[in-house]
Amino acid sequence: MKIYFMGICGTAMGNAALLARAAGHEVSGADTGVYPPMSTVLASAGINLHEGYDPARLAALAPDLVVIGNAMSRGNPEVEWLLDTRALPFTSLPALLHDTILKTRKNIVVCGTHGKTTTTSLAAFLLRENGRDPGFLIGGVPIDPPMGNHLGTGGDPFVIEGDEYDSAFFDKRSKFIHYAPHIAVLNNLEFDHADIFRDLADVQRTFSHLTRIVPRNGFVVMNGDDENLKAIGPLPWTRVVRVGTGANCDVRITNFVETAAGVSFTLLWRGARWHDITWASPGLYNARNAAMAATAAGLALDATNLTVLRLEGLVRFRGVKRRQEVLVNTPALTVIEDFGHHPTALAETLRSFRNRFPGGTLTAVFEPRSNTARTNTLQAGFMAALALADEVYLGAVNRADKLKAGERFDTEAVIAHVQAAGGKGVGAPTNAELLARLTAATLPVGTGKPRVVVFFSNGSFDGIIAKYATAAREAG
Repeated sequence: MKIYFMGICGTAMGNAALLARAAGHEVSGADTGVYPPMSTVLASAGINLHEGYDPARLAALAPDLVVIGNAMSRGNPEVEWLLDTRALPFTSLPALLHDTILKTRKNIVVCGTHGKTTTTSLAAFLLRENGRDPGFLIGGVPIDPPMGNHLGTGGDPFVIEGDEYDSAFFDKRSKFIHYAPHIAVLNNLEFDHADIFRDLADVQRTFSHLTRIVPRNGFVVMNGDDENLKAIGPLPWTRVVRVGTGANCDVRITNFVETAAGVSFTLLWRGARWHDITWASPGLYNARNAAMAATAAGLALDATNLTVLRLEGLVRFRGVKRRQEVLVNTPALTVIEDFGHHPTALAETLRSFRNRFPGGTLTAVFEPRSNTARTNTLQAGFMAALALADEVYLGAVNRADKLKAGERFDTEAVIAHVQAAGGKGVGAPTNAELLARLTAATLPVGTGKPRVVVFFSNGSFDGIIAKYATAAREAG
């Protein structure tokens, strides 16, 4: 089949295009800004890439199916031509994945407001460490496993990141509704994506819909400590395994300790020791990610005794790009990049770094970029989270001109709150100016306390993260 992807250079779309190519389909696609690294990976797989959107070119290519990414909207010239002519069949990415891969596999669908990419990577990594060949589709750039997509063996599970965001402009259901879960992992649940969900109850409703398509011989692996997940209620149509720190959990995280040397904790299965884990990934949140992934992967191997899954390999897990990724590591300065864009994620990361870097100056640099973070919807949460740092540098609100003044993330209010809590707060009209102020204040590194600079953004931050890391290396 000839498949054409609109928006092919996005991480999810690109990895899905690679899966389709590996499955033997003839694949091509278009995007604006076709550039490395994704363009290089796609081209090396024999996928034809086109810059921009051109209805005449699409008509001439005459694919059997057009996959419309959820970044596409009405007004796109190819979208309008497809709707005007109905000359070619089209679908969403989640529907394509269901129809071509997932409908015949036993799928582990990893969901939650936070930790989806890391937990998906961990589940795939653990299955591979246990000699299996799972398929997987990861919405980021994992280090382990060493690629973001793999078809795997048909008899082994397929692990996929289950996003609650909508599927396409013409299908407003959450992506994960298409993914035919045999095991649904519910990592956590909070209000996010204010552009498509009205409130927390609306998010809970879509997660509840997901649980209703888990078969009776499948599982819901649920964070047993999360109050917002408990509100979904009992799930009598399937089996539920709870994971967390509480006494009510089937898989318990105990003896958690984090120091400058790393993290250690123990996993118990129904009160009995499963494994003692020591690894480098920071925070209780990553310990929970590991426990959720291990539980799902173990149940996929043996529904009656998940401890058949060996966990020794966790010590070798190197994580995911842009998830607490260390860019510079010297005794005087550590520079870290993180994808965090929700108050809870920022708070958990900053608390972890207090343990990981005791006595250091903690500098948080945050870009209000996501569709929710750039508004004042979660303002109070961001104020509380960022006040956990010693210093806070706030980037320009992304696409601020598209928001009314009373709806925008309030940079001045956050700075005032941080200063009232005894910290330092700095803003700037542009991200370039923010970089200049951050560099002037922190480089070259002085003789005082060690400094940890952590950048939080779910986007490019206008390239200032790489520029600061380069300047830090040059400054020694």
